[in-house]
Amino acid sequence: MEINSDQTNIASPRPASDATQDKRVMEGRRSFFLWLIAIGTAAMGTLLAVPLVRYVLYPVFAKTTSVSWSDLGQENQYASLSSPVRKIVKIEQVDGWREAISRKPVYITKGKRNGSLDGTEVLTAVCPHLGCEVPWNATENKFMCPCHGSQFGPDGSLIRGPALRGMDTLPIKAEKDDLMVRYEYFQALLPYKKEVG
Repeated sequence: MEINSDQTNIASPRPASDATQDKRVMEGRRSFFLWLIAIGTAAMGTLLAVPLVRYVLYPVFAKTTSVSWSDLGQENQYASLSSPVRKIVKIEQVDGWREAISRKPVYITKGKRNGSLDGTEVLTAVCPHLGCEVPWNATENKFMCPCHGSQFGPDGSLIRGPALRGMDTLPIKAEKDDLMVRYEYFQALLPYKKEVG
């Protein structure tokens, strides 16, 4: 009988328990590295997502800044008013990402309504009927709305409709001898003053 030389050099097979143990070790190392990569990827994804989430959700949680106080000049220059004086106020407001800067007309006049300061009040030039700008008519000595004909006295009190209330007064304060006003928006078509916002 002839013996094949190739068969004599073949190593004897290892026992099955050694092979399965080596396979478990390799699988254990692979799964450890796979878990390590997965955890690292999740951590990096989370770290990169935080600024994106903050950017997207910022307007939802950001508070609208209140409208800043505007300077109307020296308080003593309005002590002897004979008729309303028109001034333009600058309004700055930040809302989310948007910064709004606008200019609105107001009238400084004499009056004793709620919100006056030593007999001086500041009126918004917006008609409380439908929001048209109301100019002062010096020849008629009253405010006259060009849109629907509402008329208001020199202190902003209602003379004739269709407006249901007089012109709206704005909050004012004296600061270092300057008259300051905070512009506000009011709801139209109501018989009482109601701030919007």
